[in-house]
Amino acid sequence: MTKINVIIPAYNEANSIGKVIKDIPSIVSEIIVVNNNSTDNTVGNAEKAGATVLTENRKGYGYACLKGMDYIAKKSNKPDIIVFLDGDYSDYPEELTKIVAPIMQNKVDFVVGARTKKGREKGSMTPQQVFGNWLATVLMKIFFNAKFTDLGPFRAIKYKTLLNLDMQDKTYGWTVEMQLKILKKKLKYLEVPVRYKKRIGVSKVSGTVKGTIFAGVKILGWIFKYSFK
Repeated sequence: MTKINVIIPAYNEANSIGKVIKDIPSIVSEIIVVNNNSTDNTVGNAEKAGATVLTENRKGYGYACLKGMDYIAKKSNKPDIIVFLDGDYSDYPEELTKIVAPIMQNKVDFVVGARTKKGREKGSMTPQQVFGNWLATVLMKIFFNAKFTDLGPFRAIKYKTLLNLDMQDKTYGWTVEMQLKILKKKLKYLEVPVRYKKRIGVSKVSGTVKGTIFAGVKILGWIFKYSFK
């Protein structure tokens, strides 16, 4: 039986985290919420919903993901697949089954949930998010002949593959770093269309000018770094 763990970085997601956990399919053996300096009741609500809760005081999406990976590395019973999912309820957690299916069928190593225009609720992604995704994926196509259309946070990857990627980014570059390393190592990947809705609460990235600029710089920095390696 395929063993699946979910890692959810969470910063002030008290109003949404319980809904996210509740909608995750029962095929998942453990849900790991990484509290990233929340000042609300994210921890209490996540524990109440049945998740394992870790704390990472260094702020950053990558820091939170790495904390979850460190916890898994110390477990005796390792998972076969890791799923990354946001805690803001913008994704549809029940779609996890179709995201992991190509990996369970041993067709690919990595799957990105692509937030297609057709599947996006109006206003669920800001214009800068849409443009940033377009620019990053166009550059990846030019430099690496990639077929990615999105840097979506809802994604699944074989655990052994994830370890081999030696992930480094501590903040907003986590998603693009993963995709670039998949391309560089010539691993099998796939995009699966997913629906996307307006998040609960304010985005820490696209909701602020500083966050948007910093994320854009990090993403482009990773792409150009790998283009000339």
